Amino acid sequence: MSFDVSVIPHKNIILAVTGGIAAYKSAILVRRLKDAGFNVRVVMTQGAQAFITPLTFQALSGNPVHTALLDPEAEAGMGHIELARWADLLLVAPASCDTLAKFAAGLADDLLSTLYLATKAPVWVAPAMNQQMWAAKPTQRNLATLIEDGVHVIMPDAGSQACGDVGLGRMPEPEDLARQVTEYFHQAQRAIAEKFGQLAGKRVTITAGPTREAIDPVRYISNHSTGKMGFALAAACYAAGADVTLIAGPVTLDTPNGVKRKNVSSAVKMLNESMQMLEDGCDIFIATAAVADYRVAEVAEHKIKKSGDELNVALVKNPDIVATIAQQEKRPFMVGFAAETRNIEEYAAGKLVAKKLDMIACNDVSRDDIGFASDENAMTVFFAEQYQMDKRDLEKASKQEIAQQLIEAIHDALHRDPSSDDDF
Repeated sequence: MSFDVSVIPHKNIILAVTGGIAAYKSAILVRRLKDAGFNVRVVMTQGAQAFITPLTFQALSGNPVHTALLDPEAEAGMGHIELARWADLLLVAPASCDTLAKFAAGLADDLLSTLYLATKAPVWVAPAMNQQMWAAKPTQRNLATLIEDGVHVIMPDAGSQACGDVGLGRMPEPEDLARQVTEYFHQAQRAIAEKFGQLAGKRVTITAGPTREAIDPVRYISNHSTGKMGFALAAACYAAGADVTLIAGPVTLDTPNGVKRKNVSSAVKMLNESMQMLEDGCDIFIATAAVADYRVAEVAEHKIKKSGDELNVALVKNPDIVATIAQQEKRPFMVGFAAETRNIEEYAAGKLVAKKLDMIACNDVSRDDIGFASDENAMTVFFAEQYQMDKRDLEKASKQEIAQQLIEAIHDALHRDPSSDDDF
């Protein structure tokens, strides 16, 4: 069974704002949640409106703000039920002492308390109040009840408070709350991917970026690869349920969420790490790295001084990483990349056969609108003869979209592999 995790829609979050000076942080929180890709609708209690206006939240969220229990503009006048069904998470931040008490007692005398009872979505509360109110026994009893009922309580921070006291009771910073929410959904999505993803249970190794072949301590031979395509593939493979290791040359990209990363510089070091991954266990090897074909025969110990119009440097051939891996007895499914400037498909088809690959993706790096430095790409994919699959043309799209299409191609090829015992 295959399930494409990438098609899960952005999650819907109801941010409920209750009365308290920390309500100003909620405005920033809306922006941070939106930046992370969430759909946000805001619910405000009467107390919250004394600190900040609904118009502020409407402008930040792009949605009308909900303040009344009975909404004449809602379907059947029951806006609270529609909201309860819409939400994937109800986040109350700040959560006042009064709100915690209502939730614990099961009251339903306003929009928020009714939403709490009506929604099937997880409920998170971020309490914010005076330190003595937080420490009070009734508040702690209410918190214990909520935790027993399955509510996730985000503990307050300690520090100076608006009233002048110092202690526990400050609402965490918006960036921290948004990070916790994002991680929660990432973990939930990952759990689905590990069970139903296109590459669920597969161990994937990806090489990405350029290599640097030293000439002396300050100079090297390299190329224009940025690693963007390989990093996009690593993120997509992880989202599809794979256990992903990324062997990266010198690039300035952040490691995708959930991906293990090994940094290397030279082609020889990249090969050594690749062989180690093969020994550790690898089901799919994707070679997107632009590996230097040659390295300097003897690297100078000290910086070479300028002395004349010419400098002759002897070069020796680097190992062919993807071909070396493909020749191993227990080889993984091999995916190669071909970055060419002419006769693109002809060269790629030749490499597919010569290097004994299962699949190869080629692109024209002479184009200004795609390739190394661009955020977009366009590729043609060829498959080894035993898969009996026609070539695929991947039209110009973002590298993230191209990565997803490449995963689909890998999945389809694995599905057609007569030697595979996998149940798709």
